[in-house]
Amino acid sequence: MTLKNRSDRRTLRTCLLLAIVLSIFVRTVPVLAGSGEPGLPSFADFSHSVQNGEMDVLRGVYVPNVLALPVVQQPAGNPSHVSRRNGQATQFSMAAEYDNVGLLAHNTLSGRFFSGLAIGQEVRLIYGSGKVEYFIVTEILRYQALQPASPYSDFRDLHGGGLISAGELFKRVYTGERHVTFQTCIEAEGNLSWGRLFILAKPVTRYPRFGSPGR
Repeated sequence: MTLKNRSDRRTLRTCLLLAIVLSIFVRTVPVLAGSGEPGLPSFADFSHSVQNGEMDVLRGVYVPNVLALPVVQQPAGNPSHVSRRNGQATQFSMAAEYDNVGLLAHNTLSGRFFSGLAIGQEVRLIYGSGKVEYFIVTEILRYQALQPASPYSDFRDLHGGGLISAGELFKRVYTGERHVTFQTCIEAEGNLSWGRLFILAKPVTRYPRFGSPGR
């Protein structure tokens, strides 16, 4: 098989699987009864709570004053899986193929916290070994799904009004230089899956604005 054919097959696979992942939030997921909104734990306490010794496994995401979510992995071969447990985010396996981190959550569950993210906020990823990666939110993208119930819907950019296909949207939010992408749905007009919200964060190596990264 030629390199071009392999590339074409990978692109097709990417587009088809993205179409699935962009439609996974169509199913209504009830908020769990009794799930309160307690204050966030300290970063040190949260970090210790999610560590399990696995060096390269992402175990948690922490944004000061916004969210502290354990991260679970998708089952092998199931890139459309998203946790139905409140208080969790799911790592998107296909983003990892591009050395990026995708974090998925239903907007009726943990995804509701994603809308609280703002440009300039710090994002901390905690791995099983206790290693921490630091990122800064740099972009917030919102799209309307023109056919919310279809896995092949085109999307309208709510900031610029232009249209984008599912494949183009995947490239926009999940490929390129290393970054984190949060994804959930936008509820509007009585439809829980009316649109899609993406928050992108780029890595940082210094912390002049945040003081000690251990706080």
